[in-house]
Amino acid sequence: MQREKEEFEHDISRLNDMIKISKKIVFFGGAGVSTESGIPDFRSPNGLYRDYLDPRVVPPEVILSHTYFEEHPKEFFKFYREKMLYLTASPNRAHKKLAELEAAGKDITVVTQNVDGLHQKAGSKKVLELHGSVYRNYCTGCGQFYNVNFVANKKYPVPECSICGGIIKPDVVLYEESLREQTIVDTVKAMEEADMLIVAGTSLTVYPAAGFLNYFRGRYTVVVNLSRHEREDRADIAFHQRVGDVFSRIDTDYCTDKKDTI
Repeated sequence: MQREKEEFEHDISRLNDMIKISKKIVFFGGAGVSTESGIPDFRSPNGLYRDYLDPRVVPPEVILSHTYFEEHPKEFFKFYREKMLYLTASPNRAHKKLAELEAAGKDITVVTQNVDGLHQKAGSKKVLELHGSVYRNYCTGCGQFYNVNFVANKKYPVPECSICGGIIKPDVVLYEESLREQTIVDTVKAMEEADMLIVAGTSLTVYPAAGFLNYFRGRYTVVVNLSRHEREDRADIAFHQRVGDVFSRIDTDYCTDKKDTI
C-alpha cells in the first residue's frame, strides 16, 4: 500500500510537470468523467447497460438508434427522459480543474463523448462534443430550435414543433448516424497540433470516436481510467483512479508558471 501511494505521488508530480511544459493539450473524455456528477456510464458493472441484460428487453443500443427514434418515438423519448437527461447534475472536480487551467492560460481543447454539457457549465470554452448535446434540440421538419426543458416535459410523450408539427429531435448522435463533419475536422486538427493528450474516463470501445486518438503525434500521453485498456501500453503515465481524484491533485499555479521547464 505504501509503495502504491509513493508511485501515485510520483506520477502526480510527473503529470504536473507535463502539463506545465505542454503548449497545446487535448483532454479526450468519456462517460467516466461525469460519473462523479451522478451520471451513470454505460458499460461498467454498475452502468446503464446492466439493467438491460434480459434478452426480452430492448437494449439501449437499439433504443438509441436512428431507426428506433423514427419507428418508436414514444418509447424512445420515455427512455431518453429517464436515462439520458440529468439536468440537475453539477460539474465535478475534473470539469472544474480543466476550466480552471484554461482560464489560467493553458491551451486546452476538451474533446468529449458525453452529451451532458458539464464542461461548459464548469466554464470550459474550447469544447468539441463528438456526440452532440442534450441541451440542443431541433424540429426534424423545419429546423426550429427548442431548449431541453421543452423536450424534458413529460406532458408531451413525443415533443412536436409548434410551427410545423414535426417531431423534435435531440441534437445527439444516435446509433446509425454519422458524426458532424465540422466536429470531425476540428477534432483531427486539435489532435494533430497537440503535444499532450490526456485520455480519461473512457474504455475506448466506441467508434469512430476512439479512432481520433490515432491522429495524436505529440510528446506526452496520460491515461486516467479505473479499468485497463490497450491505450495505456503506449502512455507515459496510466492512473487507475477516478478522474476527479487525479485532477484534484493538479496544481494550476505551478502548471501555468512558464518560467520553469522540465
